[in-house]
Amino acid sequence: MTLRSTASRRARAALTPALSLLFVGSLLAVGTVPAQSATGAAPSAAGSATAASEATASETIVPASTADLPWTTCANEGADAFDCATIEVPSDYDRPRGRTSTVAVTRLPALDQENRIGSVLVNFGGPGGEGVSTLHAIGEVLFDASVRERFDIVSFDPRAVGLSDPATCFATQEAEQEFLASSLALPLTRAENARFLGEAAALGTACTVFGGDRIATASTANVARDMDVLRQRLGDDELTYVGYSYGTLLGATYAALFPDNVRALVLDGTVDPRAWTGPADGELFGTRLRQAEAGTETYGEFVRLCAEAGERCALNALGDPAEVVEDVYAALKEEPVEIPLGDGTTVEVGYADVVAQVFFSMYGTAGWPNLAALLAELAVLTDVVPSSAAQTLDHGPSLRELLRRLGLLEDYASVGGGLASLCVDGDFPGRPSTYPRKVAALDEQYPHFGLFRGWVGVHCEFVAAQDEDAYTGPWEQTTQQPVLVIGTRFDPATHYGFTAPYAALWPDARMLTVEGWGHTTVGVSTCADAAIGRYLVMLEADDGAVCQQDLVPFAPGTLRDDARPTLPAPRVPVLPGTAAVVDAGR
Repeated sequence: MTLRSTASRRARAALTPALSLLFVGSLLAVGTVPAQSATGAAPSAAGSATAASEATASETIVPASTADLPWTTCANEGADAFDCATIEVPSDYDRPRGRTSTVAVTRLPALDQENRIGSVLVNFGGPGGEGVSTLHAIGEVLFDASVRERFDIVSFDPRAVGLSDPATCFATQEAEQEFLASSLALPLTRAENARFLGEAAALGTACTVFGGDRIATASTANVARDMDVLRQRLGDDELTYVGYSYGTLLGATYAALFPDNVRALVLDGTVDPRAWTGPADGELFGTRLRQAEAGTETYGEFVRLCAEAGERCALNALGDPAEVVEDVYAALKEEPVEIPLGDGTTVEVGYADVVAQVFFSMYGTAGWPNLAALLAELAVLTDVVPSSAAQTLDHGPSLRELLRRLGLLEDYASVGGGLASLCVDGDFPGRPSTYPRKVAALDEQYPHFGLFRGWVGVHCEFVAAQDEDAYTGPWEQTTQQPVLVIGTRFDPATHYGFTAPYAALWPDARMLTVEGWGHTTVGVSTCADAAIGRYLVMLEADDGAVCQQDLVPFAPGTLRDDARPTLPAPRVPVLPGTAAVVDAGR
């Protein structure tokens, strides 16, 4: 571990932090269930485990005690079916008898304990995605029934995140909220570029001062080492794992460090680890992730399918959907709009807010009709279309209801956990002054989303913390067990083009393509659910398999509220723009 040296205003303060977080943390979470805050789901009981490791690619971590975890009843409401526990792991595995970090864990016991195979460990993405609260929200419907029968489903808050000794950037949550509420969401002018860089520097410095000790041990490699301790504490000889989005980077890191400890890996929504860890060679982190490209392609499908949906997509009542949205963007660049909340307060919504909302709403297609309805309402509020056009929208949800459904009025979440792993894992250009020019070029190539995703990682330029134990390759895997790699054709967060190269890193990868839209397969395809279930239970999977999405966006079935599980989109850090307001992204 190394450390280098008004009513409208009040409502805005509740909204802006959530949107600002998008520029600071969780890049690759999934879905639409907002994560709870760290105070919302505290597991009780303390466990202890001391681990030792060798700094080699095939290291083995053996805790002093492999006794069962000290499971207790979870403290938060609505988690009666789950157990909770904590374990202690070395903060720095090079110093196994030194300072420890607390990792919060939860499980949903298998329904058929007599025929139980073991535990399946789940990571929902990020970095910065909370595992405990997310599993509580969707764990009972996350997998095919065969998995629910035969496995304990387990998740955890990675170190520095949520309930696991979170990395904080300010002395109090109130101070963090105040800073984020007064910060720019995205810069649109040369003067705003300078201000945005100054605010990024201030936040990076604050995270170093208040959370640098935790950030400096929060590499994905250390999270993987924690997983191996947890695997042993769970009593499993080998790891069975499902990782979504950023969780595919964690899976690749675990397999690189512990190639002989793998039973099964489901890697859904892949991130090329070589793009994540660099070298940067002067290229923006956001460019390497290809999210601007992926978002642009998925958005093209959004407006195409909307136009084909007729009255099932609200934008069609106002004109060509693509043209209406472009006009809304242009109007919001000129001036934000004040949206009345019905209690005498208003919330200000600007260009950056809406671009972020569009990007993260594309994570789950069930919400696309709501997104179209919100954009249609904004077209009226910004005078893009005559006020008389509002009459055509009266039959839909209220504006406040749309804001609630899309997460714009969700509770605040912290940013430090999302920055932690990202900043110590990733490689960045190293010259913040070059960002405005490079972001502008990316935005020219991918309008709106280039601006939104190009700034990803800029805060890390100012986080003066390094983790000497971070793993940055090689990424060619030696695990002999077959792994299941999954990609969705139009995924706005993890470009489908990464799927085949990621699969090629493994000796025996079975690649599954979902012909559909959105981020990862959670709640999307019964065909994919069955394939995942078959693989986890039977260790069988077909290479080159293709599954269809169950519901096409804007089809009649998507007009109702869909009870299927969805992972939380980035509620916290998504760097200039990435963790989680809408949803995970996550």
